[in-house]
Amino acid sequence: MVEIITDANFEEVVLKSEIPVLVDFYADWCGPCKMMAPIVEEMSEKYAGKVKVGKLNVDGNMATARKYKVRSIPYMALFKDGEVFKTVLGAGNPDALDEMLAAVAE
Repeated sequence: MVEIITDANFEEVVLKSEIPVLVDFYADWCGPCKMMAPIVEEMSEKYAGKVKVGKLNVDGNMATARKYKVRSIPYMALFKDGEVFKTVLGAGNPDALDEMLAAVAE
């Protein structure tokens, strides 16, 4: 299940998470973001319990987007132990995203 992440819950959901967290920075108007949505959903199911997956709408949560210097979307940031571990910019290769998550899933 993909969690909804906001400026208000970012610290609790992402930074304090005991497991790695993939954050999909997106916007409703973004075509490539819509293309990635089913892949993000698939990854949330595949790595359930091992990697948390969430979506943060940059239009409504600009403070967090600014803090992590999100200048282009879709932008995926994998957080591990409260820090950015890896990032993927653009509507990328689903296999590369899968490999990135597999590397941190324990």
